[in-house]
Amino acid sequence: MGEKRSNHTMYNVNYHFVWCPKYRHSILEPIEDSLETSLRGVCDEYDYEILSLHISPDHVHLFLSAHPKHAPSEIVRTVKSVTARKMWEQHESFLEEYLWGGRFWERSYYIGTAGTVSTETIERYIELTEHI
Repeated sequence: MGEKRSNHTMYNVNYHFVWCPKYRHSILEPIEDSLETSLRGVCDEYDYEILSLHISPDHVHLFLSAHPKHAPSEIVRTVKSVTARKMWEQHESFLEEYLWGGRFWERSYYIGTAGTVSTETIERYIELTEHI
């Protein structure tokens, strides 16, 4: 979980996302393997580095690192839309028992950020450099 580099950027941007299937149905356990494969595939394709992943029966925790050019809302929208499409393609007969309207994920999600330094450390650094 250290700093990463691209051509003109050094960064350490990490996001913790949590989201649920539609109606918070506990439907993820039977499709966990294909969902994990799909999550890893979309993250690889879009160059998001998975730091941690946990799939519970009724929600997903995804902790990842991404280049700062990617807005968090863009990341979660991409991951959710691609995985939803794949899950419907692979598990339609199972999913249609629980879900309707072609939806797979709830629209809502949680996001938190994490880095290697605390808010207090950053504030102290700014205060010290401002006065020099």
